[in-house]
Amino acid sequence: MTMDPWIAFVAGIVGGALRVGVPFLFVSLGECLTEKSGRINLGLEGVLVLSAMASFGGAWLTGSAWLGVLIGATAGALLALLHGLLCSLDRVNDVATGIALMLFGTGLAFYLGKPLIQPQAPQLPAIPLGDWSDNPVVRAALQVNALVPVGIVLAIAMWWAFAHTRIGLLVRMAGDSANATRALGYSVAGLRIAATTAGGFIAGLGGSSLTLFYPGSWNEGISSGQGLIAVALVIFARWSPLRCIGAALLFGGAGALGPALQSVGLGWGYHLFNTVPYLLTLLILVLTCKPGSVAAGSPGELSSTR
Repeated sequence: MTMDPWIAFVAGIVGGALRVGVPFLFVSLGECLTEKSGRINLGLEGVLVLSAMASFGGAWLTGSAWLGVLIGATAGALLALLHGLLCSLDRVNDVATGIALMLFGTGLAFYLGKPLIQPQAPQLPAIPLGDWSDNPVVRAALQVNALVPVGIVLAIAMWWAFAHTRIGLLVRMAGDSANATRALGYSVAGLRIAATTAGGFIAGLGGSSLTLFYPGSWNEGISSGQGLIAVALVIFARWSPLRCIGAALLFGGAGALGPALQSVGLGWGYHLFNTVPYLLTLLILVLTCKPGSVAAGSPGELSSTR
């Protein structure tokens, strides 16, 4: 095999990590913010699917991809707000509520999105990172979603806010000690509802990238469980927004492995390689979620989630 196919293979992995990793990045950042406040939102799969549908429908109706992004993120925030409000009630379990809203969000998206399967909506612009190469495969592989720099800036901003701002400190305090938060006169429920809603808005940006860039269409199998994988990804990132970038790229690269191998003529086991992100998720959960132990960096209140 000559060098060109290997260059195309590496470019496919890198480009795939930047494409496939975008939803992982935004959903993991949204879940990171939610869990930092002491709440788990397993309904992010529903948020991702609903925001993907809303983004596509919004872009199709308005003729603007960026308006579609805003509409999709708002839809994600509304579903997450519902999760936050329900979980603030007495004797309501976060995990069970998240599963219920995951089913509700996906079912609502499938019902409302039926007229959107055939139409084409405006797409987000691509950032060309492969102009340095004369290889058309490399140039095509390195067409990057315009939301990528938004996600990187957002991760850096979240990291800085958690460490240096009053709001970030309050979110972390609500996640580490509800009693200390109440003793200082702050509403634990209010902080968690706000963090969950903001986390849903951020996760909604990931849904927008699915239908408005890659794969760039709406269908009922658009997510493939990425919202659920993001929960494991946050554990892998140790609740650090900056580490979420690397974790998202790792999972994105794993998801791009099959297509990259196909690009160099290795089609055997294509569907097997598509299972790599799910195997990574299983491996992370087995290695990090041990009975009787708390993962490093975990917010203290997560261990007592109702």
